[in-house]
Amino acid sequence: MGTPEFAVPTLRALHNEFTVRAVVTVPDKQQGRGQKISSSAVKQAALELGITTILQPESLRDERFHDEVRALQPDILCVVAFRILPRTIYTLARLGAFNIHGSLLPKYRGAAPINWAIIRGEQETGVTSFLLADQVDTGLMLGTKTLPIHSMMTAGELHDAMMPLAAQLAVETTHQLLAGTLHTSPQNDALATTAPKIYREMCRIEWQHSAETIKNFIHGLSPYPGAWSHLDGKACKILRAETRRDHHLHVGEYLRTDSSLYVGCGSGAIRILSLQPEGKRAMSTEDFLRGWRSEHSGYFTNEI
Repeated sequence: MGTPEFAVPTLRALHNEFTVRAVVTVPDKQQGRGQKISSSAVKQAALELGITTILQPESLRDERFHDEVRALQPDILCVVAFRILPRTIYTLARLGAFNIHGSLLPKYRGAAPINWAIIRGEQETGVTSFLLADQVDTGLMLGTKTLPIHSMMTAGELHDAMMPLAAQLAVETTHQLLAGTLHTSPQNDALATTAPKIYREMCRIEWQHSAETIKNFIHGLSPYPGAWSHLDGKACKILRAETRRDHHLHVGEYLRTDSSLYVGCGSGAIRILSLQPEGKRAMSTEDFLRGWRSEHSGYFTNEI
């Protein structure tokens, strides 16, 4: 059960190792100006693998969907980047239903664990497999795999690095469920942190924070949804940056050179490495500066 690209390597790995009986994903939807029908990444991968049973319920509480899953008599349900399953569904699995989550639980429970780990300046993260429970991301843990977060890593890069780990962990967990050799451990709720869904307004850069905090914020939201601020009266996403201590600028003040763009923070400054002006493609700072007519210095603002 899954939806986005993140879940595809796990689907492929499970199918190659065990043969997946059925896939559950979101319904097809119309997208773009032409309103063309678009399928989830998981459905597209399932079709490529020759999996013919693909369920796409509008509601996970629909009785017909419940009957369809029960008729499959599933041994195991594997959930990766999907919706919240009701108990009536996840208890249908004979050997158990498990989820692969993009953090080292109990840290970063919620919808955006990859983003928040970078935003909060973590140096290590990973993936966790756990048995589904009524409360989201709280079930008994089955296994983990860790990986470091490098200082310049973006959420997109961490996402891609996690995908093969998630697939490996799903295969290992499934083998253990089949063999009856799983060892479970409870989560320590006292150590739990949250990773709530991120909305556009939450992505606005507050320049009064330190340069390190802002760099982590930028990278944790890159490439999507993108940290932003106003430049020349338009929203501009900043996609990659590095901290600098050799520039003393006011909060939000920028300084441009022939090839670089620096911005003052509450302490220190950042050097912008790539950005995406409103209505334009993402580009390097050098490319942006070649076509940007501006003063030698000015300000990023939080208002138009």
